[in-house]
Amino acid sequence: MKRLKIKHITEYAFREIVTLKPHRLLIRPREGHDVRIESSILTITPSYSIAWCRDVYDNSRAVVTFPEPADSLSIVSEVVIQHFDEAPLDFFIEDYAVYYPFAYAQADQADLAVFQLPVSAEDQQTVHAWLAQLGLGNDTTETFTLLAQLNHAISSGFRYQAREEAGVQTPAQTLMRGSGSCRDYATLFIAACRCLNFAARFVSGYLHAQTTETGNATTHAWAEVYLPGTGWKGFDPTTGEVTGTHHIAVAVARDPEAVPPVSGSFIGSVFAAPVLTVNVQVNLLDMPPDGSTGIP
Repeated sequence: MKRLKIKHITEYAFREIVTLKPHRLLIRPREGHDVRIESSILTITPSYSIAWCRDVYDNSRAVVTFPEPADSLSIVSEVVIQHFDEAPLDFFIEDYAVYYPFAYAQADQADLAVFQLPVSAEDQQTVHAWLAQLGLGNDTTETFTLLAQLNHAISSGFRYQAREEAGVQTPAQTLMRGSGSCRDYATLFIAACRCLNFAARFVSGYLHAQTTETGNATTHAWAEVYLPGTGWKGFDPTTGEVTGTHHIAVAVARDPEAVPPVSGSFIGSVFAAPVLTVNVQVNLLDMPPDGSTGIP
């Protein structure tokens, strides 16, 4: 088990006093048998009211409202988690799905169908051509081997380029430019998986790495594929890895643009556009002094 502390700061500095409309926060890690939240502190200024809920994907979402005008907005989340997924390659696939191609069990097809829809219908032919060029999906092969090869093809075949602007590139844009951010890589991976008839979804969260230990990092994005027997399995096409204790999922969605960590709007003049600052820091912590592990 690993203990990790995630500090996520989002600050908006407006050039004048504005009216803040409700903001949606997707910054609380997803809990389950492999992740438990040990502590959580959320600090927001100016004064606010908050309501928590679960969305259609069971993400923990907060809606924050602000009763008074302000010239700044600060959201600071500090969470300590216990992460138990220390053997990400130790998983089971049902016999019928060990080799590709396969069809999902009839009982699962209705629930998974939405995650098999094209990311971009007009890009389908382009993505199919790229997969054919890589020689992926043409012959019978082990399912995990195919997905690992696809994951590696993106991580090694494209140039990583951080982008601060909102939104994601289309799969065709990433293929044409040969570069993209983590969310662009994840979107291409998902589009390719869906071309191969896998159910795949987008994941927004945090990454623990040497660069995030010192701060000045951002959130991370990867993908999950539904594999019968193990369920949703994470693949990170930015690092080329299967996800484990260094990946902390916050939100999942069918649409890659549906789960920004912070989203909202304001009412103000054209001169009020804010300066945005984001700072993410993820640190590995020692075990608790009492030696407890919290193992489920």
